[in-house]
Amino acid sequence: MARRLTAEFIGTFALVFLAVGAAVTGIKSAGPLSVALAFGLVLTFAVYAFGPVSGCHVNPAVTIGMVIARKMPLSEAVPYWVVQLVGATAAAALLKLATTSFDVTDETGALGTNGYGAGHGINMAGAFVVETVLTLLFVLVILLVTDKAATAGMAGLAIGTTLAVVHLVGIPLTGTSVNPARSFGPALFEGGTALSQLWLFILAPLVGGVLAALVYQVARKDPAA
Repeated sequence: MARRLTAEFIGTFALVFLAVGAAVTGIKSAGPLSVALAFGLVLTFAVYAFGPVSGCHVNPAVTIGMVIARKMPLSEAVPYWVVQLVGATAAAALLKLATTSFDVTDETGALGTNGYGAGHGINMAGAFVVETVLTLLFVLVILLVTDKAATAGMAGLAIGTTLAVVHLVGIPLTGTSVNPARSFGPALFEGGTALSQLWLFILAPLVGGVLAALVYQVARKDPAA
């Protein structure tokens, strides 16, 4: 279990530091497409690097989906959630240090946090629906491509590509969470509105993860797998 938790910590740290970091340093100068690709590529590499060790969840919504789909016991999920949050927090702390002490310009203006309402393209109800649906689709893909009946070796590419597409849709609206850990770390250091709205970016992805597991039971290729 120690190796698995270490892999989850490193994977989550990498996702937040590199992909959220891409938003912090380039959302305006490089554009949303570059940020979406950063999320997709980082996760693709992480799946191939850490998947054989921990499954590379790096996302509490993925972990809860695995629990509901009976691919993982709750007793193992809890420590996964803890290290995912710790990894995201450590990465956000480094990003905060970069923007406050290393003369790095924060192009998001809010440490890459998620949000809704003023300054965003959607209201609270819409944000909840969007985050739930995007997470449902993302986690459903993960459950399907990691199924025993799925094509071996293609999971990383499918998962990374899906995350990139999800970000292309979500960035103009909420900044795209679909991952409570990804939202948690930056919000802790940004504070203010980002912290007060954090509940939505924790709850909606978790709901999406649960729904994905329920849909998976119907959509899976081999119900006996």
